[in-house]
Amino acid sequence: MLTTIIESLRTRFPQSVLEVNEFRGETTVRVRKDDIVPVCTFLRDDPAASFDYCSDVCGADAYTPEERFQVIYNLYSMTHRHRIRLKVSVDESHPHCPSVTAVWPGAEWPERETYDMFGVVFDGHPDLRRMYMPEDFAHHPLRKDFPMMGIPDSIPLPRK
Repeated sequence: MLTTIIESLRTRFPQSVLEVNEFRGETTVRVRKDDIVPVCTFLRDDPAASFDYCSDVCGADAYTPEERFQVIYNLYSMTHRHRIRLKVSVDESHPHCPSVTAVWPGAEWPERETYDMFGVVFDGHPDLRRMYMPEDFAHHPLRKDFPMMGIPDSIPLPRK
């Protein structure tokens, strides 16, 4: 079933699908960042795919000069009971990615968490603000260059 969906994706978005990997029964499609919203809309609306549930959006830091960050979308079809993973790459120099909240409103909180922890800005997000860290905190704790012991005196801690 996923083979047909991947073929449809490649036919409809020939410039958008950069790579397809299958490992241990899980399919991952690397997509051009600028095309993530139309690709997700197609995967949601196409009857053969019917990915009606975005179960997670998360980030990863490769700590490389180019394409440092990845945004990973885990999608599930409740109708067909299959899943797919989408990945987009984001450069450190311009850490922006289009928001998929117009496709799946439930992506709002995971996108906020990815913004807070990695600093990826989701363009078009309805309420992009930090979830865990204070708004004026200048760092993103899940980046690989964030110190393991944190930054001394950067956040006021509760008194004992």
